[in-house]
Amino acid sequence: MMNFVAIDFETANSERNSACSIAVVDIRSGRMVDAYSTLLKPPVMNFDPGNVAINGITADMVQDAPIFSEVFPKLRSMLENRMVIAHNAMFDMGVMRSSIWQYHLPKIKFDTCCTVQISRKVWPELTNHKLNTMGEFFKIKFKHHDALDDAKVCAKIPLVAGRTVDAPDFYSLIDKIGVKARPFKC
Repeated sequence: MMNFVAIDFETANSERNSACSIAVVDIRSGRMVDAYSTLLKPPVMNFDPGNVAINGITADMVQDAPIFSEVFPKLRSMLENRMVIAHNAMFDMGVMRSSIWQYHLPKIKFDTCCTVQISRKVWPELTNHKLNTMGEFFKIKFKHHDALDDAKVCAKIPLVAGRTVDAPDFYSLIDKIGVKARPFKC
């Protein structure tokens, strides 16, 4: 069965350690069994107008939010030793890595895979493989750049891809379509 965790970060600016929102969706046996999302107070309250225009998150909104180190124990319990997917995983894993470094947190062990790569392999006919395009393709109404909505759409990609290529679990799916999972490096 499909077992993995989908994650999405939103950032306050172009710095990878500026996470201002995170969401995690836990998929077990092909069903969502848990979801977690929160706003985050970044270490520097520098909110770029471009980022605010994209995700709608302002400094006022996160003033009383937890910092990354305060939510890390919850994240660790959801991610440790799991397959963690993200849409454009290089970005999200960069935010995770930078946030861990920022707060001198212990390393965390999990594998990671990118759903952009999965969607390109399974649906090459699409004009692009952006998350909003995938949501439209799946006929999902969602608020793009809302971390929880994005994580849910991201989670849908391997679920539908697995049915499309007849792969019973996540590792069979990526093996069948030629996408690699990698260990998270911190």
